[in-house]
Amino acid sequence: MTAPRPGPVTSASLVALASLGLLFIGVYAGWLGPDVGRGANFCEAPHAGCIKQPANTWSNLGFVIAGLAIAVRLRSPEGLTGTFAQHPTLPQAYAILVVLLGPASMAMHATQSSLGGLLDLASMYLVAAFIAGYALMRLLERGPGFLAGAFVAVVALCQLAGLWTTEIPVVMYAGNVAFAFFLALGLGVEVVLVRQGLVVHGRWAAGAVACMAVAFAIWSQAKTGSRFCLPDSIIQGHAVWHLLCAAATYCLFRYYASESSRDDGRRK
Repeated sequence: MTAPRPGPVTSASLVALASLGLLFIGVYAGWLGPDVGRGANFCEAPHAGCIKQPANTWSNLGFVIAGLAIAVRLRSPEGLTGTFAQHPTLPQAYAILVVLLGPASMAMHATQSSLGGLLDLASMYLVAAFIAGYALMRLLERGPGFLAGAFVAVVALCQLAGLWTTEIPVVMYAGNVAFAFFLALGLGVEVVLVRQGLVVHGRWAAGAVACMAVAFAIWSQAKTGSRFCLPDSIIQGHAVWHLLCAAATYCLFRYYASESSRDDGRRK
């Protein structure tokens, strides 16, 4: 007799506790390496304690909360329609992914270490890969295997782009360009799905796009040296970016969860 699988709330909670616990042990023990100034261009002045940028660090708990909120809604699977209903492991995987975005980004802002910076970029690549892969999967009427392949390919391409070290105006790094490209690709495909009638509920998607647009506007202006930068303030523009992006991930889930096609029988 096989043991029952843990529910979405249990799974997401365990991942949250484990990832946050490992992060803070790593920060205290110095596992992530020395402070090399990664993330120092996001305005907040470094502090002397273990957490170098408190506002930019703790605001990433928004992702953990968003992921747990998604998991709570998954306790009522009858609320899922469309592709998420057909493949219930996908929304659980999405909830866990959103949870992990928090500790990954916290790693950079807490330590300003090189490894922390890599984890922060990796978290961006992961969410862009899911958004792009999931959109293409539904457009092409493929299954989770296609999503897995697309996910790996997008992350790999973003990592390759990140090897380009020349600074780029506004977006700063080539890795950020790759993140933005695949994010835009995924959202563009969602527009196609809505226009084709394959998805008829787009309000939550509009909310996600609005959060992302405002978040990017704030991100672009909340940098060191900007006239809006207040290094010693407890309110940081980059922290607001984190919170708005967390809200966007939740809005995307609600959009995915309310998906309905006009021809469900045609979907695989």
